[in-house]
Amino acid sequence: MKAFIATLLSSAVMLALPAAHATDSDLAALEKAARGEGQINSVGMPDSWANWKDTWNDINSKYGLKHSDTDMSSAQELAKFAAEKENASADIGDVGAAFGPIAVAQDLATPWKTAYWDQVPDWAKDKAGNWMLAYTGTIAFLVDKQQVKDIPHSWADLKKGKYVVTIGDVGVAAQAANGVLAANYALGGDEKNLKPALAFFADLAKQGRLGVTDPVIANIEKGEVQMAVVWDFNGLNYRDQIDKNRYEVVIPSDGSVISGYTTIINKYAKHPNAAKLAREYIFSDAGQINLAKGYARPIRAEHLTLPADVQAKLLPQSEYKNARPIKDQAAWDKSSKMLPRLWQENVIINMQQ
Repeated sequence: MKAFIATLLSSAVMLALPAAHATDSDLAALEKAARGEGQINSVGMPDSWANWKDTWNDINSKYGLKHSDTDMSSAQELAKFAAEKENASADIGDVGAAFGPIAVAQDLATPWKTAYWDQVPDWAKDKAGNWMLAYTGTIAFLVDKQQVKDIPHSWADLKKGKYVVTIGDVGVAAQAANGVLAANYALGGDEKNLKPALAFFADLAKQGRLGVTDPVIANIEKGEVQMAVVWDFNGLNYRDQIDKNRYEVVIPSDGSVISGYTTIINKYAKHPNAAKLAREYIFSDAGQINLAKGYARPIRAEHLTLPADVQAKLLPQSEYKNARPIKDQAAWDKSSKMLPRLWQENVIINMQQ
């Protein structure tokens, strides 16, 4: 009974802590409270994505927290938090950058600023600590060198090629929509004006050089994709899974978009301290290295010394010099909703029969 009361008191202390930087004393109290909870349930953080497997294994062995995950999309995660409320079955989820502000607007998040708060760029975190990106994705080119001899290093290079460019379903896939935005940045457009990118892809369509194949690993491995527009972590993963020497992954030098993923600690979590401790570990050196092992670029990459074998999985920092985050998220939210219709009217209509 005493242990039970101590756990309750410890949890109460942690729940009352402000969302300021986590200090050593805070973290000691947090670990004690989390151990008392003994469990953490996640959504959208499966073993196979971003090497979450190693992180959950570490959290279990280091803190004694049992773990279970239910894989689902970002939208499904927030819908689950909202529907279950006090009957929450999930403590923490991993969602795309655009869903962080949505979680705040829907009052679904609990703030927690980790000890590494200052090493996270301002664009990649909520001022109150409700969300902070743990890893990033940047739009890249995945090139099959067996089929493409003149490797493109920019969007401008793509216009000069003879190969087919595969971007995926712009009306459905976030990766494809962000690919359009990346091209738009390089061509002088912004989140409000997508005309430069639409004209660019319309030209490819007229040339019969715009692929309709889904750029997933099965199609790439079969040789059905000559050059694909994908997130860097997907491109690097596909490259290594199929044949490291056959493929080249390039960040377009004339412009790209950088986004990422953030944990959301459920406001109604049954194990809130375990969730906060998990976020703390994810931002630690060990947690960030785990993400890099899964081809996700750690948000603290510039502050880490990655093991040589892990560093080899990623692209050098110099590749990212012209990649930038979304500046006007509200404008992009509006434009991305219109993009399926705009793509149909401006690009698909030019596809050769």
